[in-house]
Amino acid sequence: MNPSEQIDAYIAETADWRGQTLAIVRQCMLEADPAVIEEWKWMGSPVWSRDGMIAVGNAHKGKVKLTFAHGAKLPDPDGVFNGKDNGNTRRSIDFFETDTVDASKLKTLVQAAIAHNLTKLKKNAPAKGRVKLSGD
Repeated sequence: MNPSEQIDAYIAETADWRGQTLAIVRQCMLEADPAVIEEWKWMGSPVWSRDGMIAVGNAHKGKVKLTFAHGAKLPDPDGVFNGKDNGNTRRSIDFFETDTVDASKLKTLVQAAIAHNLTKLKKNAPAKGRVKLSGD
């Protein structure tokens, strides 16, 4: 199975509100930028990437957790991040059963993560493996 099929199966197996929430999160990820790539990592986690990891999503017992790999570096004027991770790298969003996914705010955050990947991660990549961006 390819990663998209594995994510399809994961969502189908999570047949309650968590699967529905994860499906909405996935749709937001894919709609935020047509170049987003789906991956399946760490023996069972959906991951979305574009020129570096954007976020990983998991259905837990009482929530769906979406962890942004470089969330601490992203602007969050809407206060979307609500997880308890306050380190120097990651930030997360915990979706609970009664929560509604605000697609517009989530897509804005995904686009900020992509912009971070394109400007910060590419700039720091070794020159020989680096894709030249216009303006570089």
